[in-house]
Amino acid sequence: MTVELPAEALARLEAEASRRGVGIDVVIAELADLLPPRGAGETPRQLAIFGVGASGGGRGRAADADELLADGFGRD
Repeated sequence: MTVELPAEALARLEAEASRRGVGIDVVIAELADLLPPRGAGETPRQLAIFGVGASGGGRGRAADADELLADGFGRD
């Protein structure tokens, strides 16, 4: 794998690896272990369409869509 880093970041990684007497790959792996697991903190997305017709106002079914749009639904 090839990773391109800014010169300053590479110098810091090399200095830390040298200070500890390990390879730069060890330092990078240890830094990666500090990252949260994949998917951590993500909240499931709810599509905005789920709220359509939820008000119980009598209209809002798919069959009423043309009438709702004609009445200006969704316009600012």
